[in-house]
Amino acid sequence: VQLQASGGGLVQAGGSLRLSCAASGSAFSIGGMRWYRRAPEKQRELVALITRGGSTNYEESVKGRFTISRDKAKNILYLQMNSLKLEDTAVYYCTADSGAGMVWGQGTQVTVSS
Repeated sequence: VQLQASGGGLVQAGGSLRLSCAASGSAFSIGGMRWYRRAPEKQRELVALITRGGSTNYEESVKGRFTISRDKAKNILYLQMNSLKLEDTAVYYCTADSGAGMVWGQGTQVTVSS
């Protein structure tokens, strides 16, 4: 399984972005998927996850603002981010649980400006 993340960019506070993560390879084997982020000088944190069955969970600070979803037919994971805040600035990474373990995509930079 290979993951390709996209959709990051520069946005003003209060704005929105949608991240995408396209899976290729043995995408049929994918179970749960997640979005992580790493802000400058901070530890990596789990932002949101979605199970194979579609259950979701969110880090407390993004609840009500971010929505994780997946299109199984297209093998794409999404993260809709609304009401962005300065503290959402980070590199965002997608992951997938595959038969060979957890796979990471490359990061996509999200920068929120005032």
